Amino acid sequence: MKFGVAFTNAGPLAYPEAFGVLVRTAEECGFDSVWTVEHVVVPVGYKSRYPYSADGRMPGPDNVPLSDPLIPLAYAAAITERIRLGTGILILPQRHPAYVAKEVATLDVLSRGRAILGIGAGWLAEEFAALGIPFEERGPRTDEAIRAIRTLWQPGPQNFEGQFFRWDPVESNPKPVQQPGVPIVVGGHSIPAAKRAARLGDGFFPAFGEPAALARLLDALRTECARVGRNPAEIEITTGAFTVDADTVARYAELGVHRVVIAPPGFDPDSIRDGLRRFADTVMQAAAKFSPPA
Repeated sequence: MKFGVAFTNAGPLAYPEAFGVLVRTAEECGFDSVWTVEHVVVPVGYKSRYPYSADGRMPGPDNVPLSDPLIPLAYAAAITERIRLGTGILILPQRHPAYVAKEVATLDVLSRGRAILGIGAGWLAEEFAALGIPFEERGPRTDEAIRAIRTLWQPGPQNFEGQFFRWDPVESNPKPVQQPGVPIVVGGHSIPAAKRAARLGDGFFPAFGEPAALARLLDALRTECARVGRNPAEIEITTGAFTVDADTVARYAELGVHRVVIAPPGFDPDSIRDGLRRFADTVMQAAAKFSPPA
């Protein structure tokens, strides 16, 4: 079982001291990855329902610092050596895929092959409105952008022709260190997200996976894999919970989960170090024997 730390660029972690302590300590403690989140803007008084809390609101006030998801990972690449660097998630339909392909390939080169591109379709309709992007198009835009990004990571000039994006042959360099490209992990808590992961993803990341709900999503993923002729074992499963103990990890392993992510244990250097070390010495050590079924 692998372990990661998510929400690594929010609040005080948007600034270099706390973020640096977090990523260095996570690497020292044996976490395999750190994951950033994204909202380019937070519309004040939004009405859309945040899917991961009972009250439908994101944690913290609307003006909480939330840095860009990719730039902190480049900073992390410079101050670490082994830990993987993931977006968990980047809201793909809000971005042009040519920029995403270039930025993520650059991160992969600078980190010597440690990048993970976690993507999602988004839930905050008011944010899409602020950007002038139709919220109702976010699903097909996401699917098309994934295909476009993979095209630009192939060798040589590439063209693309889709509903939303199209271009004649272009060069996009450097190419990622990882080949045939940076792993693309599909985030989301819905059946459409599970199906998208089955069709287009290298991984699936349903955040905060309550076991019964997670089992339904993984069943949907496997069903879609069978429909499209894909082996579900090719898809790495990542999930997380607000409270993670060894028993929780054991249940996840039985469901087929490969990686469990936790929230930062604090926001100041001492609580970050103490919390991550305690988790490594207890949960990670106890869970060392767990692995997903073959």
